Amino acid sequence: MSKPKRITVVGGGLAGSEAAWQLANRGIDVRLCEMRPVRKTAAHQTERLAELVCSNTFKSTEVTNAHGLLKAEMRELGSMILECADEARVAAGSALAVDRDVFAAAVTQRIESHPRIEITRKEMTSLPDPGIIATGPLTSDVLAHAISEKLGVNGLAFYDAIAPIVSIDSIDEELVFRASRYGKETMVGEADGAYLNCAMTREQYDAFIEALTAADQFHGHEFDEVPYFEGCMPVEESAKRGKETLRFGPMKPVGLRDPKTGMKAHAIVQLRREDRSGRMWNLVGFQTRLRIPEQQRVFRMIPGLENAEFLRFGSIHRNSYINSPATLTPHLSTRDGNTFFAGQLTGVEGYTESSATGLLAGINLARVASGEAPVIPPATTMLGALYRYMREADPQHFQPMNANFGLLDDLEQPMRDKKKKREMFAERALSEMKTFAAGIGAGELVGR
Repeated sequence: MSKPKRITVVGGGLAGSEAAWQLANRGIDVRLCEMRPVRKTAAHQTERLAELVCSNTFKSTEVTNAHGLLKAEMRELGSMILECADEARVAAGSALAVDRDVFAAAVTQRIESHPRIEITRKEMTSLPDPGIIATGPLTSDVLAHAISEKLGVNGLAFYDAIAPIVSIDSIDEELVFRASRYGKETMVGEADGAYLNCAMTREQYDAFIEALTAADQFHGHEFDEVPYFEGCMPVEESAKRGKETLRFGPMKPVGLRDPKTGMKAHAIVQLRREDRSGRMWNLVGFQTRLRIPEQQRVFRMIPGLENAEFLRFGSIHRNSYINSPATLTPHLSTRDGNTFFAGQLTGVEGYTESSATGLLAGINLARVASGEAPVIPPATTMLGALYRYMREADPQHFQPMNANFGLLDDLEQPMRDKKKKREMFAERALSEMKTFAAGIGAGELVGR
């Protein structure tokens, strides 16, 4: 790519604002396009940049928490969003909670006052070339169509139907067995079966269904409501259709026998591997709208999951996002390398994760515009591990992901103490990120 006179960033949310800042700080003129207030969304109330429409917290700042570790990595790379969050911080213990108005005003002021950034208030209807698209889950229909045209018919999804993910370390392997239905294997080398199976007796199943159907559900904003269809029916709604519905659906026991006993269970919950290392396991068919405490209470009734550590909770909501493993490069760009994507549109969940992808997209497009190759941090960092997930996840089952320790490569030396293990994860990740940041000259820009 010859160095462009100006690069366009579409979307003035967390990711787009961060991306624009990173580009401008690297000497590139930027046009930041935000369609508000010309075209309003159902969620936003103002025309400010980086308006937070849901929670006011970026979650934990402790590096032994996955979100806190990601923030620490972003600070090494010079995140403008986190600097503004610090300015707007309100008391919330170890969480980085902000005054929404102060935060959005701080980001808007930073962007408006940067001599290399021009804000344009208009709806974009085509992909910028070169540019970054960071339009989030409420991407306009016209632009969503343009993205679908560019990436292919199955390149863009419009609803999440997310099942919980649990850590392998928290599963009682004495109570589960490994097997594939009818002995069919899905991968070479899976001689013992591709799934973990949690068998239930009739009594356990009846108690589980009773708890599931009575559990409290999350009811979101009007813009977040989705019409249920069979492909994303919440498991609790299926259960309400009849006591035996799940036994003939995701919990059907046919084709499975416990190799230890040879017995056939009354019902079975299957867990599918979510990552290559086998540290993250997805509850198959358990997409849900239960509140988080209810997910913990009800799903821990499943034999073998009594002490389950949830790496991702289930959810169902409107969320335009790209099938990144199937359609984008490892750097989250189109195949020609001229248009990068950032934020929730790429398949990440959360304020911090969205901001982080905007940060790296800005760095990478600046590098490409200067004749350098795009880069990704090592997968031993939380940011690098997120990018690896979006590169290597199964395209047929791809769902948005938040930062969690299950994404990281395991330690060379096994560690049973959970707190110590996370401390070692953090120490390794920050050491790797410092080296990465120094290698791309990010440290020279921190504090500008």
